[in-house]
Amino acid sequence: MDQAALAALPYSFAKLDDLMEKAGIDVLLVTSKHNTQYLLGGYRFIFFSAMDAIGHSRYLPVIAYVKGAPDKTAYVANKMEGGEHANHPFWTPHFLPMSWGSVDSMSEAVRHVRDHGPASPRIGVEPSFLPMNSAKVLEAAFPNAPLIDATGLLERLRAVKTDAERALLKQASEAITGAMQATIRASGEGDSKFQIIDRLRREETERGLQFEYCLLTLGASHNRAASSQTWNSGEVLSIDSGGNLKGYIGDICRMGVLGEPDAELIDLLAEVETVQQAAFAKIRAGALGGDLIAAGEAELARQPNRACTDFFAHGMGVITHEAPFLMTNHPVAYEGTDASHALEAGMVLSVETTMLHPRRGFIKLEDTLAVTEAGYELFGTTGRGWNISERR
Repeated sequence: MDQAALAALPYSFAKLDDLMEKAGIDVLLVTSKHNTQYLLGGYRFIFFSAMDAIGHSRYLPVIAYVKGAPDKTAYVANKMEGGEHANHPFWTPHFLPMSWGSVDSMSEAVRHVRDHGPASPRIGVEPSFLPMNSAKVLEAAFPNAPLIDATGLLERLRAVKTDAERALLKQASEAITGAMQATIRASGEGDSKFQIIDRLRREETERGLQFEYCLLTLGASHNRAASSQTWNSGEVLSIDSGGNLKGYIGDICRMGVLGEPDAELIDLLAEVETVQQAAFAKIRAGALGGDLIAAGEAELARQPNRACTDFFAHGMGVITHEAPFLMTNHPVAYEGTDASHALEAGMVLSVETTMLHPRRGFIKLEDTLAVTEAGYELFGTTGRGWNISERR
């Protein structure tokens, strides 16, 4: 195995083996694009970036990892990925570009496990990312082998980011905030949501990001979907977007106004900022994850517009909600399993406060930050106040 490539991986085999041992897993079969990307050290096949479907089936990459034996690791790939490997070889000792669909991929993974794994392996899978026809192939091949949900194992593996991962998240966040400020400055009276979103897409792309989404509101509306609604003088704009940089997502929300913000708008955004800062103050390595939630909620309860305001925080990385999980079903349906555990240096969080004001509209700040030993490092720090259009 290429030692330089192994040194650049964002995880250690020792940690992976330990997590597998605790989960009772002998062989790991990873089938989600985000986790195959992570285990490969950042690679994702661009041909299937927008859609997995091809012909009668779908693209299904598989990483097969045998506990304690990284030299037996295989990457089951699409046939077209042979060129990718020729240009930039994967670290996996076994590269198997054999498949066009989900049955092909799993059949090849089964052959590899039979050749290199234990006779009756306990197999870890990602149930949410394992197609039915692939699961049937796997179950038929190992009828007496239990299939174990490895989702949590992989979330734990990704939870603490390396210096290189944090640098990508910081760069993505800064690119997004820059794109948002440029978009607000260039947008003006009569521009539609369609036009503003398209402008942001171009700004993010020019900064090296892969545009993922934009949730946009104008005026008093709380509807964040794209539409022909136009921006008018005196109205607020809320722009919330995710941009992907080499597999890592920046997730930011900033505010704009068409014209100078009046006293009420200044006060409303100050309320949101006060809640954000209260949560930030509780973030450091060793603090309980629930401490920042409690601080944000307590500060929110003191605000005059608390009845129409919400506070939320979650982990960030290769997906928009990952470990640490700090809140239960608020608003995304998962358990806040990390609220009672200590934050670790290197974890990356998104902290967001959202006001749905009945007259002035959708007022929100969302920030990305990394946990440090002494506190936190905020990513994408600019544009956190009112951003004013230059075309007002």
